[in-house]
Amino acid sequence: MTDYRDGYRHRKVLITGGLGFIGSNLAHALVELGAEVTLVDSMIDEYGGNLFNIESIKDKVRVNIADVRGPGMRYLVRGQDILFNLAGQVSHIDSMNDPYTDLDINCRSQLSILEACRHYNKDIKIVFAGTRQQYGRPLYLPVDEKHLMVPVDVNGINKIAGEQYHIIYNNVYGIRACSLRLTNTYGPRQLMKHDRQGFVTVFVRRAIDGEKIHIFGDGSQKRDYNYIDDVVRAFLMCGASSLADGEVFNLGSCDVVSHLAFVELLIDIAGNGAYQLVPFPEDKKRIDIGDYYGDIDKIRRTIGWEPTVPLRDGLEKMVSYYRKYKEHYWPR
Repeated sequence: MTDYRDGYRHRKVLITGGLGFIGSNLAHALVELGAEVTLVDSMIDEYGGNLFNIESIKDKVRVNIADVRGPGMRYLVRGQDILFNLAGQVSHIDSMNDPYTDLDINCRSQLSILEACRHYNKDIKIVFAGTRQQYGRPLYLPVDEKHLMVPVDVNGINKIAGEQYHIIYNNVYGIRACSLRLTNTYGPRQLMKHDRQGFVTVFVRRAIDGEKIHIFGDGSQKRDYNYIDDVVRAFLMCGASSLADGEVFNLGSCDVVSHLAFVELLIDIAGNGAYQLVPFPEDKKRIDIGDYYGDIDKIRRTIGWEPTVPLRDGLEKMVSYYRKYKEHYWPR
């Protein structure tokens, strides 16, 4: 589709969480499309901001090290055409151990951003990063956008609130906004230095290092996966389309596999590593959602998005990237 690509040339684009996984990949795509890109990131050590993520485009983007909870957003949103709002605390375990910080980042900061837009740039378009974790344990599969949202952790509750703030400001104040409920996004530039932001990075790091991968339970839990390039394209298409305004969309994939099948594929790609089935740690078992895969019919019908990168191809690219740039991502 050429329409959405042409729509970003010379547009001013702001990305919160811009030095993180999805934000930096978005920045690379936007620079290629000719956009004027500003990245905002707090660079809090545990949250994934990494200056190496923009090493090859560092002279083509503007970087502002700032916390979205602060007053600086009222200046940063001025004159911007599009805001990709990716700043957030995404660790489910951290949200249970420190719920107030999760509340502050995923709720209060979202209101601060929206209020800054309401007072200083009502014409901006916002695309918010939601999560499948908002649904909790599925009552049916695949999960569509009409599924009840009964999250199992504090992070899911606060992400619901953050998303709904955006929809309210769209409906009441006319600030165009939409939300993408992400599933397991994977690929280059992802946070790899600790184990608190999802199982994919843990599995990949251990496979590359030739270490044993621990699979909780019997490994039968099913998940769907999106390679980062497909997710970036979804954000860009929603950012450029008025059909997305006021809507929420699931992302997802036809690649629905069990944890065990995922690890076996990963070990085959990496050429080393092994796995072991282990009992669920109690803190993780309490918030595990079991099987999950999303219904993507709504976003397919509305803006024409669907994933294109098969799981094997995506994992091959991911493993290759981290083998090349391991020193910039592994725990020190």
